[in-house]
Amino acid sequence: MRLSYKHIVQGLIFLKYISDSLEERFAKLQAGQGEYAGADPEDKDEYKAENVFFAPSEARWTFLQAQARQPKIGTFVDEAMDAIEKENPSIKGVLPKQGNRIKNY
Repeated sequence: MRLSYKHIVQGLIFLKYISDSLEERFAKLQAGQGEYAGADPEDKDEYKAENVFFAPSEARWTFLQAQARQPKIGTFVDEAMDAIEKENPSIKGVLPKQGNRIKNY
């Protein structure tokens, strides 16, 4: 069976988008100014309220970027996809998980 890299690339683009959106919201919550006063940056509901997907730290772009040269990067990406789906039931079973089929991205 031939591996289609477009699914891997689409998954990486989606991971980057999720991470960027989350980091932007995180910065606002952490600053705690105005309507964000007293908000908890690690509260999943703070993200859900703004239609931002929540991703645990091991599923964020910065973590994956730090693992990029590891031989198991495909496993890390697949685990990130699983973690994001677990935290966001509305996308369960939707994200591509093909990283284990190749040695390196």
